[in-house]
Amino acid sequence: MAVVSSVIVPYASYLRVYEPLAAFPEPERGHWARYAESGRTPSAQDELRRALADLVPTPPVAVPVHESADAFVAEVDGVVCVCPWRTRLRGWRALEELPGQYPAPVLDALLPPVVRRQAAADYERWRERNPDARPWILTSVWHVPVSWFTVFSDEEREYVRAESGAPPVLRYRTPMVQARRRLARALRTLRDHIDEGPLIEGLVEVGRWLEEFHPRSLVELDYGGLVHALSEDRLAADRSAADVAEGIAALRAGDGAGAAEAYERFTERWRAVRDRRLAN
Repeated sequence: MAVVSSVIVPYASYLRVYEPLAAFPEPERGHWARYAESGRTPSAQDELRRALADLVPTPPVAVPVHESADAFVAEVDGVVCVCPWRTRLRGWRALEELPGQYPAPVLDALLPPVVRRQAAADYERWRERNPDARPWILTSVWHVPVSWFTVFSDEEREYVRAESGAPPVLRYRTPMVQARRRLARALRTLRDHIDEGPLIEGLVEVGRWLEEFHPRSLVELDYGGLVHALSEDRLAADRSAADVAEGIAALRAGDGAGAAEAYERFTERWRAVRDRRLAN
């Protein structure tokens, strides 16, 4: 269990939406306003440590009993925006995806079937009372999906090298209006030049998710724990958003060879990361 929880879980990337306080109804708006004023700055690692601590008891706690009251906070053009963790909701959604990711013996060792069944039943009852609920954070393990990169430009890339014991940071941030525009344009291009499949389905899924939020929101892609799976040289040289944008532009221009070359650079980079999942 220690190996599964401490090695598999942390290597994740995140797509987050920060919404302005005006997007939240009362009394939730008041809660987030007070939260932002308090100056609390919990990190993604803080949330991860709490989640891993829940796996220690016997039986483990698959999903938190209570929803998190924490959030990430950002200021956008003088407007306070928050990204609620919604750890409980994300935990339920993650549980639904686990059976297709790991062999049954590994999954049963981490979370016994009886624990997963109880969590699924709890989620079903909760969804009946909250049919419109959606997370502010999407998570991807061991890679960053192509669809996430379509909403950013290379100019929005922010890279900070590791220093003074702090890990490196690689992220992108863009206004929601820009994110939706880029994704819609990418989707039109792909539909004009390739058959329907996982790539297009991924863009449609992200597009529908983004439409759920306030138009003045901020969208962020954070490499999260993946910075520990890449050397600093590889991080510094990573231009995945540029590769995706170049490939889509090549398709739009009818340059199939150029599109294939850009896509190959992207897939080779992330194949090397995903291969580490099976390494000792």
